[in-house]
Amino acid sequence: MTTGAPTPSYPARPRRSRVRTFLPLGIAAWLVLEIWLLTVVADAASGLLVFLLLVGGLVLGSVVVKRAGRRAFQALNEALQRGGTPESGGGNGLMMLGGLLIMLPGLISDALGLFLLIPPVQKALSRYAERTFDRKLREATPGSLGDAFQQARMHRPDGKVVQGEVIRDEPGDAQDAPEGPRPPLTG
Repeated sequence: MTTGAPTPSYPARPRRSRVRTFLPLGIAAWLVLEIWLLTVVADAASGLLVFLLLVGGLVLGSVVVKRAGRRAFQALNEALQRGGTPESGGGNGLMMLGGLLIMLPGLISDALGLFLLIPPVQKALSRYAERTFDRKLREATPGSLGDAFQQARMHRPDGKVVQGEVIRDEPGDAQDAPEGPRPPLTG
């Protein structure tokens, strides 16, 4: 029996991006590869050696993360005492990422983490990331998140906030509509 009511038409689901499609598959493949490599090393050497490698990676990674955090905090304190902002290119973020990768159980993540601790690699990756970020900001469409970052960057050179009120003068409406009370500005 039908009621004559139209069936609801749902909008077409937007197509998933390649990153959203392949990222979970890549993570699953990486985990399988890590486990397989650990079992191969355990068969070739011993389970005790693999356990010691994992514990050593955890200790070394935590030391690297702690050191990078301390350096970032010192750079922030020095910048605040100077009255400026911290200098970019310190490599603390990449050093922390390297430490976190070393802390993860697995030999591939340890190798990638150790690779990120090399200063020339940090500088090259920092320059690449900065260029990519600047290019993405220039390509941002109005109303996107990248556009919001670009506007905030352009309109906050000194960090001061100016309170204000927007008044729209539309032709013909000024005499027709009575002027009502406006809400107070809060500060």
